[in-house]
Amino acid sequence: MASHSVSPSRQLVLLVLMITILSCLQYVSVSAFEFQVGDSHGWVVPPANDTKIYNEWASENRFLVGDSIRFRYKKDSVMEVTEADYKICNSTHPNFFSNTGNTFFRFEHSGAFYFISGVSGHCEKGQRVIVKVMLPEESMTDSTGKSSGFRAAVTSFGLSKVVLSQFVMSYAVVASHVI
Repeated sequence: MASHSVSPSRQLVLLVLMITILSCLQYVSVSAFEFQVGDSHGWVVPPANDTKIYNEWASENRFLVGDSIRFRYKKDSVMEVTEADYKICNSTHPNFFSNTGNTFFRFEHSGAFYFISGVSGHCEKGQRVIVKVMLPEESMTDSTGKSSGFRAAVTSFGLSKVVLSQFVMSYAVVASHVI
């Protein structure tokens, strides 16, 4: 019977691959993400022709309990308010208020969160956003029952973006040596 031996270089490649997989497994936990409201534009009064910019931004993202959002702004403020106050841009009874210019807000429970600018007239010009926060198991499927993509996969496997990128880079290195 012929024996098959593995070359030392292939043994090294297999060892690196196994170490990478094991290091990924040590990070098995649900990761929270931080989102920046308005992406690179930050929290500003939107242009007159784009008053829905923040709600469009929010609808393009999936927010889970434990995630956070960051509001970056100058000479402004941010308030978390009730749905009724959001609809009429009422800033007199906020649940949360900050005017630091770099506001961090963590979602501790699921549901809808309503944010407005506290500066007079800004909310009416579109500086407001509704963020819908889900429990991790709710994020696994969309309204049609289909998988919701990358975020669901990351959450279900419990891998952070960093661990996934480490794994992909290590796999690319290993694959380049094997081929």
